[in-house]
Amino acid sequence: MQIFGESLKTRLSRVDPWLFAATTFLSVMSILTVFGAVENFGKSKLVMQVAMTVVGIAAVFIISNLDYKFIVDRFWLYMLIGSAILLSVTLIFGSTGENMETENKSWLKIPLIGISIQPSEFVKVAFLCSFSYHLDKVKDKINHPKTLLWIALHAGLIVGLILLSGDLGVALVYVGIIAMMLFCAGLSIWYFLGALIIVVIAFPFIWDLLKPYQQNRIIFGFAPELDPNDVGKQPLFSRETIAAGGIFGIGLMTHGYYEDLAASHTDFIFATVCEKFGFIGGALVVIALVVLAVRLLVIAIKCRDTVGKLICAGLSAIIIVQSVENLWMCLALVPVVGITLPFVSCGGSSVLSTYILVGLAHSVRAREKRFYFAGKYPTGTRYSYGENKNPSDLI
Repeated sequence: MQIFGESLKTRLSRVDPWLFAATTFLSVMSILTVFGAVENFGKSKLVMQVAMTVVGIAAVFIISNLDYKFIVDRFWLYMLIGSAILLSVTLIFGSTGENMETENKSWLKIPLIGISIQPSEFVKVAFLCSFSYHLDKVKDKINHPKTLLWIALHAGLIVGLILLSGDLGVALVYVGIIAMMLFCAGLSIWYFLGALIIVVIAFPFIWDLLKPYQQNRIIFGFAPELDPNDVGKQPLFSRETIAAGGIFGIGLMTHGYYEDLAASHTDFIFATVCEKFGFIGGALVVIALVVLAVRLLVIAIKCRDTVGKLICAGLSAIIIVQSVENLWMCLALVPVVGITLPFVSCGGSSVLSTYILVGLAHSVRAREKRFYFAGKYPTGTRYSYGENKNPSDLI
């Protein structure tokens, strides 16, 4: 079958099987979990999760066949400006999420359509593209103080607006993205050590800037047993919900502790998964997340193009940071910061934006593969025709 000059088989071959298998498994587990708890979560959550998964998978197939370099080179500046405008509008007109007890302004209601989105999730796509472009242009002088100043302004603009909205959890994810991308771009380890020292010195002043509910989350987040009736109640109950699943779980359609667990469909959905599918189900979710993160790092390491390398490294940082934060939060090991588990938590913005990012990773691998078999490589790389041509390099 020919589609726009290329066979369907050729277009499908541009989808990385490891990424596709991991993301599909996570989405299937998510949909099954929501379906099994539909009486508690509501049919609208199930419809939204299925719809965004279908749209997301379609986006992966489309984006994997696009040239990410063309997109980044042409639109990076518009992405940066658009991100700042969108986050500023959210800061002014945004609101908290449904049934949220925080003062965050993370959600923006779209006029006429009537649905709400979380702009910071979609800004991840634009930020990875614009920041990758920026780092690629200054990679030869990245350790120069003047260069770092412009990099700091670029990153600080986005992170600063998110912090002003009160969403500390998402801001921490962006910090992880920035750190990973800077490391992969060649920033000296001494700058990381210097930044760590500055954070330690500045912590008392940062603490005073936090709102009371944020301070309480930190204090009792690491020791929820000290406040089991208030701040520590949710993570402790999440841990009990996980334990209730045992090895094989209580069953898909069975009622359980998750029904009384707040945010059991979003931030604490891993507890719901473990109760329904047991240790085995939870372990499989963790394995899929590890496979996803590692595969992204492998693609980044093998990528000859700096922009593609940084996009995949940044996406891997998103998967790692969000997964670690969310899983440890569900196990009552770290403060509750309100962060989703990639592809598993309910949330149209989170699911769709992450699928779009994975689509970019597919595009990076597909472009490398096309250059490889054509005997060509992107301008400015250290590879030339015929050098190191080993099919295993593309695995």
